[in-house]
Amino acid sequence: MIVAIPKEILSGENRVAATPATVKEFLKNGLTVQVESGAGNHSYISDQEYTDAGATIVEDKTALFGGADIVLKVNHCVEGEASLLKEGTIFTSLFQTTKEIDAVKALADKKITGFSMHLIPRTTLAQKMDALSSQSNIAGYKAVLTGASHLGVYMPLLMTAAGTIPPAKVMILGAGVAGLQAIATAKRLGAQVSAFDVRPVVKEQVESLGAKFIEVESSSDDGVGEGGYAKETSDDYKKRQADLIKEHIAKSDMVITTALIPGRPAPILIPKDMVEGMKPGSVIIDLAAENGGNCEVTEQDKIITAEGVIIDGTLNIPSSMPKHATQLYAKNIATFINYMVKDGEVNLDMDDEIISGSMFTHEGNIVHEPTQHALNQ
Repeated sequence: MIVAIPKEILSGENRVAATPATVKEFLKNGLTVQVESGAGNHSYISDQEYTDAGATIVEDKTALFGGADIVLKVNHCVEGEASLLKEGTIFTSLFQTTKEIDAVKALADKKITGFSMHLIPRTTLAQKMDALSSQSNIAGYKAVLTGASHLGVYMPLLMTAAGTIPPAKVMILGAGVAGLQAIATAKRLGAQVSAFDVRPVVKEQVESLGAKFIEVESSSDDGVGEGGYAKETSDDYKKRQADLIKEHIAKSDMVITTALIPGRPAPILIPKDMVEGMKPGSVIIDLAAENGGNCEVTEQDKIITAEGVIIDGTLNIPSSMPKHATQLYAKNIATFINYMVKDGEVNLDMDDEIISGSMFTHEGNIVHEPTQHALNQ
């Protein structure tokens, strides 16, 4: 069976779905690997490195897709890529299936078996396949560095002959993987850090990193969803949450928002009136910009200034660190594929929660319920 690694063609995408190390893993498992020429250039991987690992370099994308049994990408299929696939091909990428409905339909029409790394279950067995976590980790780290570069103040406490400089106050909204990495990075830079999350269970993790946990008192399980994700909260909770966030955000120099509910628009945590109450020169880094943003005035893939506040809605932050982002993502997707492949043959065990849970198209059908719902809206 042939595994194809195409060049990513979405603007600003610097990652690729395989490294020389994962090419060797595929070969060891009885697969043949073909890589489109130049696919690894933006991740600093040359065609020669892929060749040395045992892959074949293919110049023509049409030939690459047409001969492949398994196609691995970072992004969903774009610009007619689905039409190049042969019927029955396995297509795997970081596919937001409820957003990219036209691409989902194109795969279903070609009877492609589609898997999304977004849909990998958060279980112990699937940890090494969890691309959302690996890429969110990078986003949380880079968000703090980017925010610090926007700020007009120091991050750490400084005692100088000219006076004492207080540490910057950083607030993190959402203490998932990205939020926890942002907390750790901001603390390393010497900032005074606080964090908010709707899930009380993360309090211990936040405090273990040296940050103050801001908590909305609640006797229910508001905000606690399946698989470790957050879920939408009640109106009463949202009101108390907004009041608490508004109080703390007015004192902050930097706010990093990370709150995302899979397959849903990002919840608005910072409405316009909160932005108006922030200090001039403060910064918001909105890591939820891809799904609309946690800040009401965020503009996708733009850095703007509103009411004296810098609001950064840059998309695809992991791609700004392509070498390590590729290394981690390639390992995630290789682990997933090799989990399904035994001695060069794919075994689609539909009773396996990892395989069935991450599948969204199969044999001409859309088999992922939330994607079906999005299609019918």
